[in-house]
Amino acid sequence: MIFAYNKAHVGDCLMVICANDKNMEQTVERKGNVAQIKTVDGTIVGYNFFEVSTYLPLTAQGQVKLTQEQVDVLNEELQKSGFEERLTYDASPKFMVGFVKECVPHPDSDHLSITQIDFDGKHESLQIVCGAPNIRKNLKVVVALPGAMMPDGMMIWPGELRGEKSFGMICSARELQLPNAPMKRGILELGPDAVVGSEFVLA
Repeated sequence: MIFAYNKAHVGDCLMVICANDKNMEQTVERKGNVAQIKTVDGTIVGYNFFEVSTYLPLTAQGQVKLTQEQVDVLNEELQKSGFEERLTYDASPKFMVGFVKECVPHPDSDHLSITQIDFDGKHESLQIVCGAPNIRKNLKVVVALPGAMMPDGMMIWPGELRGEKSFGMICSARELQLPNAPMKRGILELGPDAVVGSEFVLA
């Protein structure tokens, strides 16, 4: 679940993204200051909480992390507005240090690789398809997990690339918008001091 807030450009509205809409047509039901967004097949993909600062002061911009207590406040607003569904609190990190334990060429591509990423038992191993020219076995890398929002606003969901399942993204310094990020293509290679399975905190 992704929480995003940008008062300067969007207004006093907290956007909650619950699932990938898969570019399907959407319907919106508004009750009071809460709007529920569904795809045409009935999947709830998000909520908009309007005038959110009247009951949940927020100062951060972009993706925001909420506490259990703040999610409880949002659930109270859902109840007051007449929606039966409730949001689930998730404190798990969305950017983590991973270890490339396997890297093989994609059978249907001349530039993609299929990797198996380990998190030292702190998260289940994931298969991620990667197109970076410097991806290889035994690297420590930054992984954006499903449910992450990249600094440019792109959201990460499970998907497929050329028929192979991919459950996240191995990130470059430029994609993470790190200071002095090189402009050349390639994922960020972390040093030996990086702890596999730890959270990678964006500045």
